[in-house]
Amino acid sequence: MIAVVNREFLLRKPLNEVIEKYTFVEDFLKNNSVEFKKNMSIEEVLFSYDEDILEEKGLNRENFVENLIQFSEQMIDILGLDNNVVEEITILPGINKFGEEEKFDKIVIKKGEIVSIVGPTGSGKSRFLADIEWGAQNDTPTKRTILVNGEPLDKKSRFSSSNNLVAQLSQNMNFIMDLSVYEFLEMHAKSRMVENPESVVEKIFEKANELAGEKFEMSAPVTSLSGGQSRALMIADTAILSTSPIVLIDEIENAGIDREKALELLVGEEKIVLMATHDPLLALMGNKRIIIKNGGIYKIMEVSENERAILEELSRLDSIVQKLRNQLRSGEELNFKIDK
Repeated sequence: MIAVVNREFLLRKPLNEVIEKYTFVEDFLKNNSVEFKKNMSIEEVLFSYDEDILEEKGLNRENFVENLIQFSEQMIDILGLDNNVVEEITILPGINKFGEEEKFDKIVIKKGEIVSIVGPTGSGKSRFLADIEWGAQNDTPTKRTILVNGEPLDKKSRFSSSNNLVAQLSQNMNFIMDLSVYEFLEMHAKSRMVENPESVVEKIFEKANELAGEKFEMSAPVTSLSGGQSRALMIADTAILSTSPIVLIDEIENAGIDREKALELLVGEEKIVLMATHDPLLALMGNKRIIIKNGGIYKIMEVSENERAILEELSRLDSIVQKLRNQLRSGEELNFKIDK
């Protein structure tokens, strides 16, 4: 879904509207020594100059417009603007590892939904997530097809290094940058050109500490964070700052974070969440679950009312375990009373 900028909007709308949506346009004009008033359109600005002045500035109207459009499309791609409006993804059937056809018509997943991917180790869960990530078009070992908003992704979108369609979170996350938590979050916020990076950094930090089993400081080096703290930070960062509308989670049950809060945070930001898991608690948090067997999609199940009751009990027990774990970390005697 490589960006195609709206030429009419970019060239003919008042610059105050254009710059409000695309802040980088103002920098482009200033860097090219183009003086402008924000109530004028770019076309009006260019035609306010006579040819002699344009020549003095080394500008050509036609080339300037094309350069601006190309620059804008590149910036939209880099920043993940406009091109990441995903209402739903559709999975069309392929084959399992024996070449047998998957027995379903299609699977449609809408934004704000959680789908769990379950099955034995080595059954093909990671391959399924890889098909989503690459926007498979009958060209992977499974022969599945992935549609985004009902349409296949073109090759440029699928293989562009700036494709921000999918964010991946795994149980193995390690930082190698020599930055503090604050510096890392500030750098990401500024790269996204958010209006108020300080407040965004603070929000991500607070949410990350809500998820983490062990709290950490804004001044802590990211390389010193534990596995659970790292994952908590990246989940909060992905939910709040990442423009990727699809989040793929590969087995975070042992991540040392509050799993329920993590999923609530991601869904609250209207992400499509697909997670491979062996954890009954996580599996039942989804709207539906996809069962993988022998490399293929074996069954699609909706969560039943009975399973929702089981989820409620599992959540209660998980809360008890979390409290006991916090007591252990604090060096306390385990004295939590468990009602039978």
